[in-house]
Amino acid sequence: MTGPAGTADTSGTVEAAETAATAASGGGEDPDRGGPGADGHRPAARVGAWAELLRLPALFTVPGDVLAGAATTGVRAGPRTLLAIGSSLCLYEAGMALNDWADRAEDAAERPHRPIPSGRVHPAAALAAACGLTATGLVLAARAGRPAAAVAVPLAATVWAYDLALKHTPAGPAAMAAARGLDLLLGAAATGGDVRVAVPSAALLGTHTLAVTAVSREETRGGSSLAPLAALATTGLLARLMAHRPTRLPADRREAASPGLPGPTDRRGDVSGLSAGRATAALAAGYAATAARPYFHAALNPSPQLTQRAVGGGISATIPLQAALTARAGRPVTALLIAALAPLGRKFARKVSIT
Repeated sequence: MTGPAGTADTSGTVEAAETAATAASGGGEDPDRGGPGADGHRPAARVGAWAELLRLPALFTVPGDVLAGAATTGVRAGPRTLLAIGSSLCLYEAGMALNDWADRAEDAAERPHRPIPSGRVHPAAALAAACGLTATGLVLAARAGRPAAAVAVPLAATVWAYDLALKHTPAGPAAMAAARGLDLLLGAAATGGDVRVAVPSAALLGTHTLAVTAVSREETRGGSSLAPLAALATTGLLARLMAHRPTRLPADRREAASPGLPGPTDRRGDVSGLSAGRATAALAAGYAATAARPYFHAALNPSPQLTQRAVGGGISATIPLQAALTARAGRPVTALLIAALAPLGRKFARKVSIT
């Protein structure tokens, strides 16, 4: 699915993207138009343009959806889980490419540095990529099993509906939230457990995404403190729910005893449960810290720059949220692996905008 705020850059990345594009094109000439240095820099420029179009750093926020969904079922992840991750990555990137194709006229006026309006990526190529990635994502989901395919189809439909019709309507944030929630359910379905026990975790992830997307609707204009304040309150509530509302698992199997929130117990005993509980608390605190500060700054001064930073912070906070949900389901090691994606995402975000 396309990430929240899929049409604008966070603070500082516009200049970096423009500088990179200038350097790659040989002193400001477009390499696709035969300017100086075109022969030597054309491949690098094209790769950079597609990396920008597909928001490659945002890919680090995707595997945690599937892994968190798999963890909530209590079934050990396997090859089908990996297929679901591949499907999720493809559908996410399809949304990114489709997003810029759908917004090409708007971007030409407001963000001419973006790959399509700047001429670095042809609109037809972006649309073809969106179609190809969607098809690949659905095929991978089908390979992961019929339950996974049953989730992937509405997920893909939600992505396309958001980009083509719902983004600028009141239903836009809800559609984005639904896409993230379905992505988590994709992991549960592919792994082979009871998808119903993953619904509460999907709801938490979707609520976070709803808040980020609501903030992103003001990022090019700024001027409203309401959305950042609401996102700040939502972040605090979600962190508290994860840290203070455990649900016990049955002693004989790692499945939720009720459709409540998955909790930090494990069939291996109290030590493992304690480890999961500590990891959950630490990761929930990390989630709150990542998102709360930029939200607070944007609420105090809702300028476009600070609002864009708030959106970037919210997107980055998705990773510790996924990790906290995974630890809460009794998988602290997997949770730490998810959390390790955060610094990698920040590293690549210095070169390519996450939004």
